[in-house]
Amino acid sequence: MMIESNNPEINVDELMHKICEEVVKRRVPCEQIDLQSNLDTSKLKLSISYIENFLKNAESRSGVRTKWPDKLNIFPFNFSTKLQKLILKIINFLFKDEREVNFNIISSLKESVALNYQLIEQITTLKAQVDTRIQGLDECLVNVDTRIQGLDKRLVNVDTHIQALDERLVNVDTSIQGIEDSLNAIDTLINNWLTGLQEGLDTMNMQVQYLDEHLSTVDARVGKLNEHLITTDNRIITADTRIQEINERYIRNDSYLKNDLIQQKHLITVFLEEARKCLPENFSQEQLQTLVNENTHFFDAFYVAFEDQFRGSRQDILNRLKVYLPLIAGAKIGKPESPILDVGCGRGEWLELLQEAGYTARGLDINRLMIQQCKARGLEVIEKDALSYLQSLPDSSLGAVTGFHIIEHLPFEDLLKLFGEAARVIKTGGLVIFETPNPQNVLVGSCSFYYDPTHRNPLPFLTIEYIAQYYGFSHVQILKLNPSEQNRVADNSELTQRFNEYFYGSMDYAVIGFKS
Repeated sequence: MMIESNNPEINVDELMHKICEEVVKRRVPCEQIDLQSNLDTSKLKLSISYIENFLKNAESRSGVRTKWPDKLNIFPFNFSTKLQKLILKIINFLFKDEREVNFNIISSLKESVALNYQLIEQITTLKAQVDTRIQGLDECLVNVDTRIQGLDKRLVNVDTHIQALDERLVNVDTSIQGIEDSLNAIDTLINNWLTGLQEGLDTMNMQVQYLDEHLSTVDARVGKLNEHLITTDNRIITADTRIQEINERYIRNDSYLKNDLIQQKHLITVFLEEARKCLPENFSQEQLQTLVNENTHFFDAFYVAFEDQFRGSRQDILNRLKVYLPLIAGAKIGKPESPILDVGCGRGEWLELLQEAGYTARGLDINRLMIQQCKARGLEVIEKDALSYLQSLPDSSLGAVTGFHIIEHLPFEDLLKLFGEAARVIKTGGLVIFETPNPQNVLVGSCSFYYDPTHRNPLPFLTIEYIAQYYGFSHVQILKLNPSEQNRVADNSELTQRFNEYFYGSMDYAVIGFKS
């Protein structure tokens, strides 16, 4: 420890610098390397191998001394073995720092040699890449020279072609001169021909002007004829319209007369049949009642004609009634075990829609002519009073009871009985639908409702809604339908909207109730 404390600290970097300087002074016994020459890496490797020999020798001599040198076995240094080992330990202890320094220096130099080897390998690789690039450039230059030679040959051919073109241009100039002479001659001929043509055109213009004047006169006459034809067409159209109206009226009146004659014939037949039964006696009470009952059908033909005039066309009614088909589909009724009954079926528009949709349905009416029309369309219709028929049915035997523009014809007592019987015969889940004029529309409630003399009283929807709820129908709803087609007042104020609702709103409504 005393020796270490007395020795100053060794600077490794400074020591390495000094060693490098010493190596440069001694100069390796080899040829000087010229880096600016052809970068001969074999010379660099030879120099580095020479340095490696130095390092191996230095490394072998920098280790710990464990053997007494043979040169010191002569007198007076031939000490005993124990003394030799002691001396070696002392020497090793004294030169411990120097050994470490030497070892570090040798390790650094070995790493430097390894790095030099890596640099030599990289230099070799770069040299090979440069040589390859140079070889490629040489090949490109050879190709460029070849293409330049080809271009030279093509330029020679172009020069030859240009000379030939120059010769042809000389010939063309000669030809052009001849063509110009010919054109001058043609111009002279054309000028002469145009002069004659202009004179002919002047003559034709005079003739065309005369024709234009004549055509103007003809056009004026044709215009008058067209006006006359338009007037005639309008008169024909008016006549056709009037003829069509007359034909429609004739067909309608013919139908009404036929229906009325059929009814009268039926009444006469009934009368004669009853008279034949009682002759030579007087009519019995039963026979008189039969005649009275037949008398109730006296206005059947009139009401059929009245319906055709005021109810609307069959196609219009079919389109209006389609709104109820989703209700039937939603209730899952109209099957043989849950049929639909339409009271007051009239011309059978609703029954026709149900039949086309595949539902089981039948209708009731007391107008024989309408019943005949329905049967002619293949519809199932029964001639019977609605209340008496419903009273004859068992409980929960129908899927739905419907009636369109029928309840306004009934006395109030019969109206209540109709709802009561409908509630009794409808199955659970079935429904009732009754459509009637909407008196909330002022024009309907004050005027159009009374077009039909068989109507009794307008029925406000709140009243009918209450009656349906009273007789046990649930989820009762009012469906307002068929708004007026007249133009409404164009204003967004609240007063105008209320006015439009009362005067141009829904002309009909339907009460819909479900049996739960």
